Amino acid sequence: MSTIPWQDRPENSNDVMWRYSENPIIDRYAIPSSNSIFNSAVVPFGDGFAGVFRCDNKAVQMNIFAGFSKNGIDWDINHEPIVMQSGNTEMIESAYKYDPRVVWIEDRYWITWCNGYNGPTIGIGYTFDFKEFFQCENAFLPFNRNGVLFPQKINGKYAMLSRPSDNGHTPFGDIWISYSPDMKYWGEHRLVMKPSPFEQSAWQCTKVGAGPIPILTEEGWLMLYHGVINTCNGFRYAMGAALLEENAPDQVKYRTQPYLLGPAEIYEQVGDVGNVVFPCAALHNIEEDKLAVYYGAADTVVAMAFGKLSEVIQFTKDNSL
Repeated sequence: MSTIPWQDRPENSNDVMWRYSENPIIDRYAIPSSNSIFNSAVVPFGDGFAGVFRCDNKAVQMNIFAGFSKNGIDWDINHEPIVMQSGNTEMIESAYKYDPRVVWIEDRYWITWCNGYNGPTIGIGYTFDFKEFFQCENAFLPFNRNGVLFPQKINGKYAMLSRPSDNGHTPFGDIWISYSPDMKYWGEHRLVMKPSPFEQSAWQCTKVGAGPIPILTEEGWLMLYHGVINTCNGFRYAMGAALLEENAPDQVKYRTQPYLLGPAEIYEQVGDVGNVVFPCAALHNIEEDKLAVYYGAADTVVAMAFGKLSEVIQFTKDNSL
């Protein structure tokens, strides 16, 4: 397995999660056509890492691009977007693609993204080598965002988190889970988590959405998520964590009342959309107790944060709503 990126906690810091000192790791102009690169997915691949990146061009057309890295920090992103072939469907039309997630399940890498098909829905595809990509049936009806697959079957079925929404900048949003026997037909939709009451935890009182691929721990599934508050200056996005039951992940065991990471640095506060920390990928090493999170900052660049898995889990249990 590739050694995941890591930087020790800074001296005199008591933060549960801390930022990489060289953030952002991917600049908005990392490829010639881009206006911004953010909200992207990373997995171990070969002797390094591969990723699927959201790159909005200078016409602000949204698409996903493949990229590769030896160390998970320095990236070579393809200059042309991913071209999909037919997977389990001939319907591969798409007005846009954004906010991808990637996960290895069984024998291939599965990709989910927000797919423009008469409104935002959850697109699904797969690849074996990050060179050829195959698109499958959309998982759900519009409107939906933040489709996040679990890395293994649950009770014999594929499982995906999502956030039903509307056709615009949704002023609401709950996390749901759905199941599939074959990655084509989805059902058994169950509510997982709603926004919190304003008085209890205002940073996540408007909407919540799943972030990186959930991580199976001894305490259950660790789900990093984004929470949103609607302020007088617009939406503000921050990152929290929850622990879900291993065999019934619609049941929330613990959920952070305080956020783990909120927009505070200039690259998180200032950009195309200010005040955004939006996690989309996480690398982990349970033996070394390490967690490395990739997040979109201000809808403009990609940044990283680190934490000890055990400390994130304990913090979630000790500071639960």
